[in-house]
Amino acid sequence: MRSGDIILKIDNVDSVSLPVDSAVKLIRGKSGTTVTLTLERAGVKEPLVVPIVRARIEIPTIRTGTKDEVSTASGAETDSGTGLRKDGIFVIELYSFSANSANLFRKALREFVDSGSHKLILDLRGNPGGYLDAAVDMASWFLPTGTPVVREEFGKGQDEHVIRSKGYDIFTNKLKMVILVNGGSASASEILAGALKEHGIAKVVGTQTFGKGSVQELVKITPDTSLKVTIAKWLTPNGVSISKQGITPDYVVEITEKDVAAKRDAQMDKAVELLSKGW
Repeated sequence: MRSGDIILKIDNVDSVSLPVDSAVKLIRGKSGTTVTLTLERAGVKEPLVVPIVRARIEIPTIRTGTKDEVSTASGAETDSGTGLRKDGIFVIELYSFSANSANLFRKALREFVDSGSHKLILDLRGNPGGYLDAAVDMASWFLPTGTPVVREEFGKGQDEHVIRSKGYDIFTNKLKMVILVNGGSASASEILAGALKEHGIAKVVGTQTFGKGSVQELVKITPDTSLKVTIAKWLTPNGVSISKQGITPDYVVEITEKDVAAKRDAQMDKAVELLSKGW
């Protein structure tokens, strides 16, 4: 499965017009059993038929290191000493902006600092976002006090609200940073990537992000019903609407079918190339 795949069938059931909850019920099942998905994938002419063995999937909040040598954290402390690659580049993979992600990110940054490296890759690919406060807290490690992280636009006649860095700002200009994004990077991921890109802290590599930049409020209608209303839009520090266009990478790198077949991560390779050259 890849980000952007469209599920046409679940086993033999046409899923294009199915409600999401109905599709989820069909895909889920007893661990060890198989569900067959028919997929439409950009760049591939014929539908793909992919059998998937069901299992319980534990997704960590954060992971440091390479795919083969990692330390994970999902509410627990990150193990130390595994985040540094042999080429001196440190990798942090962030899977969500959960309630405890800011604290886990701080611990991962300490591991990075302790490693002695000045080259950092932050992988936000497939990260759907989460808490705004977590994104602002993470950005604050790289930005001076008062620097805009994200803007909230409430519409005509209403004042804009600018959310600013807390100013932890612990890194010098020796830091060289690359952020990886793709179509699955959304919401808080886009806020963090957009802020660090526009302030010149990091280069962004990958593909166009999802474009989810709305602020919503839940309004109670009756005891059994509610209405979710969009009350504002998120903008990058330079005023780019995240909802309208998402974040455009500095270096657009697609992962092709040949890359997948060869188990090659072209986006990670580009990030490593940039850091090896000092950008």
